[in-house]
Amino acid sequence: MQRYPHAWIQSRAPRGLVFGTLLLIAACSGADRIVRDRAPAPIHPDDVAEAVPRLDPILAAGNSNPYTVNGVTYRLEPQARGYRAEGIASWYGQKFHGRKTANGEIFDAYGPTAAHRSLPIPCYVRVTNLDNDRSMIVRVNDRGPFHSERLIDLSYGAAVKLGFAERGTAHVRVEVIEPGQPALSPDVPPPDDDQTLQASPYRWLQLGAFSSEVMARNLVDQLYGHLGLQAVVSEVTTATGTLYRVRLGPFETQALLVATQQRLIEASFTAGQPVP
Repeated sequence: MQRYPHAWIQSRAPRGLVFGTLLLIAACSGADRIVRDRAPAPIHPDDVAEAVPRLDPILAAGNSNPYTVNGVTYRLEPQARGYRAEGIASWYGQKFHGRKTANGEIFDAYGPTAAHRSLPIPCYVRVTNLDNDRSMIVRVNDRGPFHSERLIDLSYGAAVKLGFAERGTAHVRVEVIEPGQPALSPDVPPPDDDQTLQASPYRWLQLGAFSSEVMARNLVDQLYGHLGLQAVVSEVTTATGTLYRVRLGPFETQALLVATQQRLIEASFTAGQPVP
């Protein structure tokens, strides 16, 4: 039976232990139950690593559209790309540690993961705590919070990393991050480099355009497997049919673009064609 985490209502307990009242949505029956959750063992923010965006397939698990919980019907975003929103983040922890998430993965209360009502699962988002400017990338693999005042539920580990585990909630910005996209938030200025691509129209390397999506995905897998490079596939309609373009980028500097071309050549890949 899939259970969906909801929002925290924080209270304090003796000896610094943080407890909360967690609203649990049982999808199989649509009924609400109030259960008690608690924080896992204390950890340091440096112990929580960011999620690394990769090309994950969007499967049926966790992506029913529309879906109904507690009598309310929710619809998924048509795509993750370009999503950006601000709202309240909460977190969930020990009660769900080791249980299955909406897409069947095992929830790790210390890992960089999150629950969202409408983003495709899985996807990657940068969450910025607007109260202290701390930021990290997490992987969305669960559904929730089903509370009109909450935007996203983060793991306990992510809440620690972002500095609001004890407080219970935070005002955050959520932005989708795609594989190959720079880790910098759009609000963070690029490095002060006289070779920045602000003066160049070329921000991507196109490595091929295929009539077969399978061939395009195979190239993406090879690039990641051999060089650890995260390429993206974009679909474009032409007069002769649909093509699947494989691209690396966007690059922050011309120097980085050129250096990546050299890596491709040394690994016996095509150097790629610089494109806007």
